This record gives sequence, structure tokens and C-alpha cells, in this order.
Amino acid sequence: MSQTAPPRQVSYVFAREKGMVCLPQREALTVAVREDARPVHLLEMRRLLGRVFEVEGYSRASYEQLLEEIFSRGPVDSSEVEAAMDSRRGLESLIDNLPESTDVLEGADDAPIISLINGILHDAVRRRASDIHIDPFEDRLSIRYRIDGDLSEVLAPPRQLSDAIASRIKVMSRLDIAERRLPQDGRISLSIGGRSIDVRVATLPTRFGERIVLRLLDTRNALLDLSDLGMDPDTFRRFADVLTHPNGVVLVTGPVGSGKTTTLYSALSRLNTGRGNIMTLEDPIEYGLPGISQTQMDHRVGLTFAATLRSILRQDPNIVMVGEIRDVETAEVAFEFASTGRLALSTLHTNSAAGAITRLRDMGVEPYLVASTLRAVLAQRLVRQLCDNCKHQREATEEEKRLLEQDPARAFMVHDAEGCLACGHTGYKGRIGIYELLVVDPDLRHLISAGAGEHDIDAAAFRRHDHLLDNGLRHIMTGATSPGEVISACRKEGRHADV
Repeated sequence: MSQTAPPRQVSYVFAREKGMVCLPQREALTVAVREDARPVHLLEMRRLLGRVFEVEGYSRASYEQLLEEIFSRGPVDSSEVEAAMDSRRGLESLIDNLPESTDVLEGADDAPIISLINGILHDAVRRRASDIHIDPFEDRLSIRYRIDGDLSEVLAPPRQLSDAIASRIKVMSRLDIAERRLPQDGRISLSIGGRSIDVRVATLPTRFGERIVLRLLDTRNALLDLSDLGMDPDTFRRFADVLTHPNGVVLVTGPVGSGKTTTLYSALSRLNTGRGNIMTLEDPIEYGLPGISQTQMDHRVGLTFAATLRSILRQDPNIVMVGEIRDVETAEVAFEFASTGRLALSTLHTNSAAGAITRLRDMGVEPYLVASTLRAVLAQRLVRQLCDNCKHQREATEEEKRLLEQDPARAFMVHDAEGCLACGHTGYKGRIGIYELLVVDPDLRHLISAGAGEHDIDAAAFRRHDHLLDNGLRHIMTGATSPGEVISACRKEGRHADV
């Protein structure tokens, strides 16, 4: 007896709302029917499938589990995505296969939408995007990638596809597709071209529909060695030495998107020798670190940084990484924890390394506790790296010399972005870090205890070492980045506030 050809599966939205879904791998066409499904929907199912079928009843709980198994996401097959896309038109060719219907319940299956979303994910990973933004507007839908820190639009599908795209992404990230009034957060684990990609999904209701941001986290980036971060030899040597101390607080500062988490993960990887108990408190956990115990915060149930850090002492940790110091309670607990002979690493949002000390003081942490426990502060920024294929050399302008605090009479060469096919006509490809490292020595401890101002602490700490601007200038001189990138990243920092 020949096996009946399998039908095209109904859409997830239909299956969820009508309580009916086709059962895969059955000899005869069989439809699972939820216990509360209405008989009239059987007629609608018959119309969609175009032939008769057998019925199998399911309880609500069993049906929900069945839906998750049938519609769960597997690997994104690179060869299938590339075959579906016209090489000349790229993602735009996938829109041609989408149905004209704007009602996601009308479609017999999700295949065209799935192909489009798979294509977007595959293309974003290929182009090194860190985020995908999906924005519904009154007359169009905008899909943008964030590449090397900058957003650029890559696709503008019809506005009518907004709900279908949102629903499919919610299915993939296990979110409630019926809830459109409140923000939701979820995750998708994918395998694209042999690479493990963790996608963090955030939805937000807007005037014209739900706005969705997908954060692409490549697990390979979490396992960078400290030597892969691009620090200059002096900063690398001093920071590596700081990490050899068994106690104290080490802070990494900078704005959102400056690579603080990557630096902390690299530091933890270096410290993870197997001889100590390393634990992290994160909100959220961005990457899984082998051999390290990671805890995700949940403020709804009182699982906060401060509360969890107090409890963690009973877990006998040697090293703890706290995702971020946001308030005085977390700061005080972290410093008290480190004062008991343990090492604490965390992040803080300040413009400069010296600014972290005054921020802690302003929070209410006692100066004597900061002076005795703080080991070092690393401030950092990310700047775009010039494309080696198309960058061109020229002499620095008078204005650039002034902004970079260089002698106007001194001539020196810099490089600029041109733009070519290799870099997507942006002139840049990848990013590099610029750093300033404040290590607390006896002189600085005395200044901190005495309540010295940020300017005095800064002057003492960087008498013989790079500020951010100095460190960025090294990359300009080697042709790694352009003057505009460094000036933009450093113009508001510490002693360069007037730049």
C-alpha cells in the first residue's frame, strides 16, 4: 500500500487558534484536534487541506506540547536558504514568494514566511550583524542590521507582512503570539552554517504594530582569549597582572555596546584554570561559559544582584562576576565580598576610568572601602576598523591635529575610509578596542582615601600610561582606524571633555 503524500502543514497561528494541526509521519492524513475545538473549524480544516482526514483527540496540555514539537526551530540550512534566494536580488527575491493575503489565518502554511526569516538570519550572520531591527511604520516595514555599531536598512517588505513576521518570530522564541499589548523577551538557539548562534528576542508594542529586535550572539565571540582583544602591550601586561591577584574589585567601564561583557568573559576564561570556584550573576546570561556557574537575575521574584551576591557567599566562590553595578546596595555588597579575600569583576557606566571612582563615591560607597578594595578600572570603547582593501592615506588636517591634541606644526599621515565591495561600501570592516587602564597603587589609594577629585586621580593614574585618546592615536598612526572614529569615541572623555 503506497503512503499518502504528506499535506502542507497549516500555519502555527491557525493551529493555535483553531485547535487543529496535521500530525506528521502518519500513513493516513490525520489531524490532531484539541478538546475545546469547535466543530465548525473541522469544515475550515477540510477546505484548507482539500481532502478528507482522520481525527485524533488531544487534551489542552498534550496539544500545546504537540505544537511545540511540530513547530520547533531546527538549524537554518545555509544551502536551502541560498538556493531559495536569487543571487542578484538577495533577500528581495524571497518576498516574491509571499502570499498577497494579509490575514495569517488564511494561509495554508508558514513556508514563505519561514523562508524569509531564515534568509534574514542567514544574511545577517554572513554580514557580521550584531542586531536585526524590524520596525513597522504606517506605510512600510523596515528591516535593518546593526553592523560595526551602525544601523542600515537592508529590506523593506510590504507593511502587511508585519503581523505574520512577528507571529513567526514569536513561535521561534516561545513567546505568546496572542499578547500584543505588552513587551516580551525570548530566545532562539540556532545553528547557521555550522555556527551556534544564540538570538535574544525583544518585542515592543508601537503605534503601527510590534517592533522586534533580535540580538545575534555568536558563541565563538565569548571564548576570546585576553590576547585577542587588541590591547596594546603595556595595557595587556598590566591588566593580565591585575587578574593574578586573588582579591579585590576589577571594574570595566564604558557605554552600552563598547564590549565590556566580552572583556569580562575573556578575563574569566583566563582565570578559569579549574583550581577555583568561579560564579557569575548576569542579566541576562549572554553566553554559556564551560566550567563556570552562571546565574540569571530575575527581579520579579527578588533575584537581584545584591540579594544573590549575599547568598552566593555560602557557595564558597573564589571569583564572582557581577553583570553590572547599578546601585549603592550592589556596589557595597560587591566591595564587602572582595574585602573578604575574594576577586570580584563587574561593569559600571562611566565616561572614564577615573570617573568610576567618583561614581562609586557619589553612590555612597565609603572612600576607605574603595581605596582598600578597588584593584583596577579598565575603560574602553570600540571603533570601526578600516577596510584594508580600500583605505587611502592622506595628511592630517589642522582641525584633526587640534582634536587629537597634537602639535599643529607636526605633519603626520592618517588613513580614511573609501568603500568597496569587500566592506559593503562602508569603508570599514570589523571593530577594534581602545583602552585606558587605571591600576590602584599606594599613591592612588592615598588620594582616594583623602577624597581627591576626578582630575587629580586622573592625572596621577595616567602620568606614564595611555588615556583613551592616546591609545586611539596609536591605531590611527598604524592605519587601523580613521581620525573621525577615535575623535567620535573619545571626545567626551575625562580630560578631553572640551574636544
